[in-house]
Order: sequence, then structure tokens, then C-alpha cells
Amino acid sequence: MTEQYVWDLREVDETQVAVVGGKGAHLGGLSRIEGIRVPAGFCVTTDAFRRIMAEAPSIDDRLDQLSRLDPDDREAIRTLSAQIRRTIEETGIPDDLAAAITRALDRLGEQAAYAVRSSATAEDLPTASFAGQQDTYLNVVGPAAILRHVSRCWASLFTERAVTYRRRNGIDHRTVHMAVVVQQMVFPRASGILFTADPVTGNRKVATVDAGFGLGEALVSGLVNPDVFTVRDGEIVAKAIAAKQRAVLALPAGGTQEVAIDAQRQEQPALTDAQVVRLVQLGRHIEAHFGGPQDIEWCLVDDGFQIVQSRPITTLFPVPVPEAGDQENHVYVSVGHQQMMTDPMKPLGLSMWQLTAMVPMHEAGGRLFVDVTRRLASPAGRAALLDVIGRGDPLVRDALETVLDRGDFVPSLPDAGPGGPPAGGASAPIEPDPAIVTELIERSQVSIATLERDIRTKTGPALFDFLLEAFEEHKRVLGDPLNLQAIMAGMEATWWLNDKLEEWLGEKNAADTLTLSAPDNVTSEMGLALLDVADVIRPQPEVVAFLQDVEYVEDTAFLDELAKLAGGAEALDAIETYLDRYGMRCVGEIDITRPRWRERPTTLVPVILDNVRNFEPGTAGRRFEQGRQKAQEKEQDVLSRLRALPDGDRKADEAKRMIDQVRTFIGYREYPKYGIVSRYFLYKQALMKEAERLVQAGVLREKEDIFYLTFQELHDVVRSNRVDEQLIEQRKDAFRSYHALTPPRVLTSDGEALTGAYRRDDVPPGALIGLAVSAGTIEGRARVILDMADADLEAGDILVTPFTDPSWSPLFVGIAGLVTEVGGLMTHGAVIAREYGLPAVVGVEQATRLIRDGQRIRVHGTDGYVEILP
Repeated sequence: MTEQYVWDLREVDETQVAVVGGKGAHLGGLSRIEGIRVPAGFCVTTDAFRRIMAEAPSIDDRLDQLSRLDPDDREAIRTLSAQIRRTIEETGIPDDLAAAITRALDRLGEQAAYAVRSSATAEDLPTASFAGQQDTYLNVVGPAAILRHVSRCWASLFTERAVTYRRRNGIDHRTVHMAVVVQQMVFPRASGILFTADPVTGNRKVATVDAGFGLGEALVSGLVNPDVFTVRDGEIVAKAIAAKQRAVLALPAGGTQEVAIDAQRQEQPALTDAQVVRLVQLGRHIEAHFGGPQDIEWCLVDDGFQIVQSRPITTLFPVPVPEAGDQENHVYVSVGHQQMMTDPMKPLGLSMWQLTAMVPMHEAGGRLFVDVTRRLASPAGRAALLDVIGRGDPLVRDALETVLDRGDFVPSLPDAGPGGPPAGGASAPIEPDPAIVTELIERSQVSIATLERDIRTKTGPALFDFLLEAFEEHKRVLGDPLNLQAIMAGMEATWWLNDKLEEWLGEKNAADTLTLSAPDNVTSEMGLALLDVADVIRPQPEVVAFLQDVEYVEDTAFLDELAKLAGGAEALDAIETYLDRYGMRCVGEIDITRPRWRERPTTLVPVILDNVRNFEPGTAGRRFEQGRQKAQEKEQDVLSRLRALPDGDRKADEAKRMIDQVRTFIGYREYPKYGIVSRYFLYKQALMKEAERLVQAGVLREKEDIFYLTFQELHDVVRSNRVDEQLIEQRKDAFRSYHALTPPRVLTSDGEALTGAYRRDDVPPGALIGLAVSAGTIEGRARVILDMADADLEAGDILVTPFTDPSWSPLFVGIAGLVTEVGGLMTHGAVIAREYGLPAVVGVEQATRLIRDGQRIRVHGTDGYVEILP
């Protein structure tokens, strides 16, 4: 049947990507939108491509070879993909297929000029645009030339860039097929690109139009700078008219040619203002049809616009979905930047954090955000929020102030309005009594022990009912007024000491030394405890040798194998003791789906080996005692210098009270997170047992599939013993796509993503600016580490990484300094850096890209910048 090989564009829509590819499906959808003109044409379907592939000799073997190549082996990819392309182009098109294509040409006009365009099934997708990965041929004239260019489009599925793009996006070459779109050629006066959202800021209410003379190839290839128009609410709000010296025009006999533009015409706009506004109206119409921001290719022909392509803009960070009917403006602050985990979370992780959080949270792009619009609306709420956020992360404050400075985005409410009490207002005073911390820790331990005892007997739907009650207890423990007072007491004392000692003594960040080896810090104790594990392992050569090869041992077998070695029993006991206390932790621990150290103990092996190699026995105790003594000496020094000042006794007494407060409470700052993660591990173990039951019952394929369901969806699956497998696959695809997105610190309901900026002029030229969080200056070798499991550190190294949550603290004992891309004054990495006395600068944008692994750098932890040394 020849009908399966050729379909008219008007017969297809965006649901038929598998038949006509992404471009064909979108063009078919466009051609059905009332008021949108699309050049007439037809699609040569993927059935035709599959037939050619089946008839082409040796293709199968070469595809096997291609799938085994390293994506970075460019030479091998170039050679093999060229062989595949040549084979496809040399395979003759069967007579019935060629006849179907020429019949379609007869209907449109055989001798007309056509654009012959590739349309792959993995193209113009919501999660990967594949823009420019396959070929398009313009102004092709005559049936023989069109058939030849259809073959070239099929072959272009295997250009070097397309093959590499698929490998990097985890897409199997055999699952992608190529259709070809053949469209009547249009000869435009002007052409270009319309983005229905600002591709730089993400603002969905701002459209940008790039325009040039002639065919759009001049713009796409970078041959000319386009005119750029910015449109908001139907008005042009900015425009830049470029000198357009060149254009690409179609030749009468076929093909295209680059030509010079007349001098007097070069600086004329390619479009009138009225045409720009009309084009954006068409774009909004197309955007509404496809349900999201679009990247649209357009042509101006005889004073009317023709649309030759529309694809989703895949680089925009998504916006939280508002409640039905909500048309209000909203300002959202990133949770991940506060929690030092900006990676995407899986749906179960997102929903569990939302269910156990103290404030409502909204999901977008696999990340969580808090709506702060109401806080910003009233003068008192705004001042308090900006003060607390600014002390912790000045970039978030700057981003919020950028939104506020516009004056019309955030509504104004009186202080007595529904915004509630000011965020982060001064907490009630609390005495610096260590017994308070002891009591709080005991309360948490009792609550967790009760959870551990009671959850054991719960299964099926009863487990989920129990968990909903457990989440309320979880929030009750966190919201305990004494807990909040203790946390705030340590933070406020730190801020007070830094402010007052700089004012009185001219000393920056004096509190950093005063917090060294603070008591009751479970996160810093975790790093030191791994030094003790190394002390047990160091004298056991068989154990050390085994650990050096441990990557070849499965996680589940690692501890069993260890017990069989000489000295293995002692090593096993030390590791088990460590895991009993800290095994619930892991990188990205706010996501319950992440593998815990207890589940994957081999994660700790590189850090243990670094400790074995870099430290002497007994280092943990000595390090803690040295820090404690330094803090004590600093206290005596500060107080004696204050007493020598005018009104010195009062100042010294006030400082002493704050030093006692910071020593008593700053370590406890880390404990609530430890309690949360301890509870999370118990929740997870119970849910994984349910997942195993669902796998045994044939409901799920694998137990980790529950990670792609929300808590409520999983509850429904357990009750019904039925699951939507298609939903799970869609969630897996979406999660993979979220890794390519960079979450902003602040996001508006218009889609504008703001990262904030440091407004500083007190740093050397070329220095990387960040936030000073732990005093001191250190030079050393930069170790750029993206995954804790890849740690290979020497004494004196400086750790450079995107972010550090508490699970990274075991690395801190072996480094000399810290640089992160994310973080604030009171985030976990900053607190632990101060405890260990490590100079640290956080919030350094793109630090892991701008600093190369192995470079020498100087970290200015007191002044907040990093220098890359020659």
C-alpha cells in the first residue's frame, strides 16, 4: 500500500510524531490552526525510512558498533556515521515509494521549488529540541532532485552531531526514525525567529522577534546580526536595528545564494512595528494551541506571515502551576538553594518533602519553591524577610529586590494584612544552658525510637494511614517552640558577634573562630568519626588492599566480603557502628529516593581511603581539641580587647553572653536535619517493603518505580494493586530532562528566572566573587569534584563543588578550603567549614566551570572571593 508512505500535511497533527517525526507533526498541527498560514506540502513517513534501512546492506552491524562507541570518541563517530550516511544515500528508492512521492508532487506542482526538510521522531520534543541536528535543503526543483534530497535527509539522521546528541541524551539510535517534509518553497522579503517567551530571562509575558532580509538561513548560520524586537502586552518595549549587510536568496534554477544588501537598505528595519506586533499575536495563538512557549520560524510573504516551523522552547525553567483561576503575580524562592541540593528530585521525594515541610511548597522542574509574595507585600514582612534572607544568601536578596524595584509586580498590603507575622523576626530570648540542647536531642531520639518501633508492624493501606499521622508528629517535633528558639539563638548570636566585633574591633567574621569545635554538632562529629574508622583500618593491609579494589564488589556483598579478611572483623565493626549512627545520610538527602549510605556503603570507601592515607592515628580527637582551644583563646583575646575600649566592661559582658550563646546553640543548628533524615530512612524502608510486595504481585516491574509516583499515587496503587506504567515512563523521561535545567534562586509566575548579583567593587580584577562564610585565606590545588564517590584528595587540597549538604562533611576533615556554587551563611557547608576552621567562599556562580581541576587558587574566606593563580 503506497498510502502509508506519503501523507498530506493537513492530514497529520502533533499526535503523530511516530509517523511523520517532530517537525512534520508540528507543521501538521500548525496547518490546522485557524488564521495560521503554512506552506502546502506532504510528509514522507517513517515507514519509508524503515523500508530503506531494511534494504540497506550492513546497516545493522554498523548501528551495533555505533551504540558501543564512547560519546567523546569523535573520530570514531565521525568515520562510522559517514559510512552509514553513504550507505543510505546509495540505497536506491524502490519504484513504488518513488512513485508515491512523485504523485504527491504532481498534486502540488511538479516543477515548483520545494524545501526538503528532515523530521526525526526524536525532534521538537518537550524535553529535547534536537534543533539543527538533521538537514534541510531549500529551493529544490524537479522530481529527481527531490528524491535525491529525501535520501540525504534520511542519511542526516546519522550526522556526527546528531549521533553525539543522541548518545549524550541517552537515546538509542534504533529507536529514532526519520520522516521527511516536502513543502512548497516560499520566497520571503524577510524572515526570522519568534520566541514567545524571553529565551534569556524566561519571562513568559515577553516575546522577542529576530528579523532579517531574505531567507532565514542567514540568521540561523550567524551570517548577519538580526534586528531584535522585544514585545510585552502587545507593545514593542525595546528594539535594536542591526546593519544587515548580507542576505540569503533563492536562485531561479534551484539552490540558494548569499548576496550583499544595498547600503541604503542595510539599516532599514526588516519589519515595521505593526508587523512585529501582528507576528507576536500569531505567536500567542500558536503558543495557546501547543500549550507552552514556542520557538517559531516565520517568513514575510506579500505582507502576510507564513509559519515554517514551531517547536517547544526546551531550555526554559518551568513555572509552578497555579491553583485554578489564580491570575495573581507570585514570587517564589528556591528551597534547594537553602537546603544545598539543587539537583532535581523524583516525584516521591518531592511529595514527601512537601508533606513534611513546615510551609507550603510548590514544584517546578523537579525542584521545590516557597511562595513569598505575601511576605513581600507588607512593609514589615518585606523588611524581615529581606534581612534574614540577605544575611544567609545575598544573591537571593538581590534577586528579590530586583523584582521589588519594578514597583508593580508585588501587591502592597498593610502590615496587618493576611501576610501573617514577619518572617524570621527576633525570637524569644533563651538562656545559654547546655541542658536545653540535651533535652531537645533526647526529645528527638524518643520520637524517632517510637516511630521505629511502631512502623515495623504496618503494611498495605494501614502503613499509609500511619505515615500521614507520623508526618504530623514529624512537623510537631520540628515546630516545637524550644527547637526554633535554640536554632535561632545560635544564628542570631553569630550575626550579633560578626556585626558588633567588626564595629567595635574592626575585625571581620570574628564569630568564625569562636564557633570552632562547638559541642553537639552531629554533622561535624560525623566527619571526625570517619577518621576514627580509618584508624581501625589503617593497620590492616588486607583490608586496605580490599578497599582499594572495592568498586568491583557489589554494595550488597561489600560488608560480607570484608568480614572474611584478616583484620576484617574489626574493620566491619567500625564501619557498622558508623552506619548505625550515620547510615541514613547521603548526598541529596532531602530526596527520600536517593540511596543512603546504609544502602550503598561503598560510597564511603574513597573518603575512608583518603583518611587512611592522609592522617595519623588519633587525628579526630586532636583536631577537635585544637579547635576548642583556638576558640577559647579567641574568646579571651576578644574580651580583653573589648575591655580596653571606652565603655569596655559593658561591651565585654554583652560579647561574653553572645559567645556563650553561640557556643551552646550553634552546634545544635545541625541536629534537626539529622532528625529529619533519620525519620526519612525509616519511612523509606517501610515503603521499599511495600514496593517489593508490589513487584512480587506483578503490579510493578521494579521496586524503584515507586520513586516516580507521588505519595498519594503510591497509596492508591497499594490500595488498588494497579499502576499506570505509561505515567511512570513519562515521569522518568521528565526527570531525565530536568537535569539539563539550572534552577534559579528566585522565580516569578511570569517565568522570569533570577539568580541575583553581588554589588561589590572591593575585589581584584578577574576574581570570582562569592559570599564569605568562614574566615581565613588559603592557597592550594583546586579539586573540582561533582560526585563525593570520586573524591581523591590530598592534604592541602581545596574542594570546589556545586553544593555540599551534610553528607559531604566527611571530606571536610581532609581539605584546606572550600568553594561552592550554592550556599549561604547558615547553610550546612558554611556551618561545618567554620567548625573545622576551613576558609570558605560559597555562592560562586559557575565555580566548577571557571576553575579547572588541578589549578592553584587562593580562597579569601574573610572577604568572599577566589583568585585563580598563574
